[in-house]
Amino acid sequence: MIRTPRGEQLLRTLLLVTGVVTATPALALVNAYALEWTYGVTDPDSMTLALLQHRGMLQLLLGAALVWAAFFRPGRLAAAAAAVVGKATFLLLILSDPSIRSDLALFSTAFDLFCIVTLSVVAVRELRALRARRIPLVPQSIG
Repeated sequence: MIRTPRGEQLLRTLLLVTGVVTATPALALVNAYALEWTYGVTDPDSMTLALLQHRGMLQLLLGAALVWAAFFRPGRLAAAAAAVVGKATFLLLILSDPSIRSDLALFSTAFDLFCIVTLSVVAVRELRALRARRIPLVPQSIG
């Protein structure tokens, strides 16, 4: 069995857990009740239901990217950056509107803030590692 350094094991665990929890809004695809306990939305109209289910699908994809990044290091920078931008945008939209701010579950806010901080650290760490190895962030043009 290949041994991985302790820090790598911790990072993989972090990415796995954040990925799985990030993907949980996808439950709304099979059970609309999930919208009640995740967003406090009860009896949504058809368009709201479709939009929140679509958001669930996007969260599933983001969660899957984080899980994938746990085992595929070249994907870590992109997955972490996407999660940070997505979660920060969500919090900015919700927290800047006093009329809906109180509807957001405390767990969602705390989890997203935790992800923003820790995944920012992951992204910076991966960016520094790429620069140290002189790997370009953008492929060089053929020409």
